[in-house]
Amino acid sequence: MKEIAIYPGTFDPITNGHIDIIERAATIFNKVIIGVAEETYKECLFTLKERADLVKEGTKHIPNVQVESFSGLAVNYVLKKDSSVMIRGLRAVSDFEYELQIALANRTLAGDVETIFLIPQSKYLYLSSSLVKQIISTGGSIKEYVPKSISDIMAAKFKEKK
Repeated sequence: MKEIAIYPGTFDPITNGHIDIIERAATIFNKVIIGVAEETYKECLFTLKERADLVKEGTKHIPNVQVESFSGLAVNYVLKKDSSVMIRGLRAVSDFEYELQIALANRTLAGDVETIFLIPQSKYLYLSSSLVKQIISTGGSIKEYVPKSISDIMAAKFKEKK
């Protein structure tokens, strides 16, 4: 069994699909570090600190998970954490094409880092952070898509924005 796996992402916000992937990874690896990316190429609803706090809230039931934020390339973050495994979730063929491209680029940047793809439960195959934000921004309920505590925080955030 490998010691440490890194699951990087923006997690804006973390969803039940992300949590499903994290739970699966936590059964395979001794430690899973969730790397919340500072992100520079898309606009996030939540600040970096807020996103990291939401991930901590959503994963507090998983004892071998640690949450940190990072900036820069995810593959460099994996190396910095003395890991050689990056976890990525796959939902659909479109995810695979994008993730394969990134995994191959990462392989040229750091050949010792392996990308492991995990597939969530079928009920989460369509779920994305973008979809959650779209639903709540139009007044819909997101209680099926994120933990209740995160749903409450998001509801307050959208109320604040209006």
